[in-house]
Amino acid sequence: MTVIKKRNVAVLGGGTGMPVLLRGLKDYPIDLSAIVTVADDGGSSGRLRNEMAMPAPGDIRNVIAALSDVEPMLMELFQHRFKNGNSLSGHSMGNLLLAAMTSVTGDFYNGIKEISRVLNVKGKIYPIANQNMYLHAEMEDGEIITGESNIPLANKKIKRVFLQPEPVLPLPEAVQAVIDADLVVIAPGSLYTSTLPNMIVPQIGDALRNTTGKVVYVCNVMTQQGETSGYTAADHVQAITNHVGEGCIHSIIVNNKPIVSDVRKIYAEENAEPVVYDTDRLRRMGLEIIEADIIDHSKRMLRHDTGKVAKLLYSLL
Repeated sequence: MTVIKKRNVAVLGGGTGMPVLLRGLKDYPIDLSAIVTVADDGGSSGRLRNEMAMPAPGDIRNVIAALSDVEPMLMELFQHRFKNGNSLSGHSMGNLLLAAMTSVTGDFYNGIKEISRVLNVKGKIYPIANQNMYLHAEMEDGEIITGESNIPLANKKIKRVFLQPEPVLPLPEAVQAVIDADLVVIAPGSLYTSTLPNMIVPQIGDALRNTTGKVVYVCNVMTQQGETSGYTAADHVQAITNHVGEGCIHSIIVNNKPIVSDVRKIYAEENAEPVVYDTDRLRRMGLEIIEADIIDHSKRMLRHDTGKVAKLLYSLL
């Protein structure tokens, strides 16, 4: 009997865009790895980082929720955020569980593995690093802003982002997952504070350039004030290339359906506008352009459609 080897898919990212991709991909016959940023320093994650000197659990928690296959009530409990109590208010149950399991096992990554086992997670979840690290941004005017949550608030043009303390030692399993992947997916999300923190770890950058798999970037649909105001699709790619080096992305997925005026108005209040897909410039950069309707049109806010994007990504294998 011939055993068909499952193809390896590694997804890099954080924030709200990554779980959307993972929720759709987990039902396909693939070996799925999620490599998640731990540079978040706001809210519950920030408080736990400071009090327990652990990596930020928030993005990991959302990825566990996306890949978990348990009763809805258990997942509701895991994602529950306390509203009352001086010390509990603002914390989510999942973040507290991750903090507790880190304490029990003595290691953040081991804690993630144990919770993943208990919550029947499909795929493997790797924090980009097993240590507490902080994101910094150098602005075009030379000012250095410290902290992931503070960077967009500065509302200045970002020149580059970097991590400290140096060197950041990536989880070896995360680096290997990129090298072994048949398909590497860079998830949509806040470009400088969710997408790049994973990619600027040097060993991950090397792995992206050296993997034999295809590296595809799912481009954002809207710009983001304080990070990518006025950015075209090629500007997004250029920012990644400036940080990681040439040849780290092979293909880009862009939305090809117009965004209705009602939705544009909502985003205009946040000074966000649809990302312009400057296809000629993308082609000159040597990228394969994959155009598709990847938006969930049933939602008031613009979100990538879980099913559509997963089907498209699986077709690339």
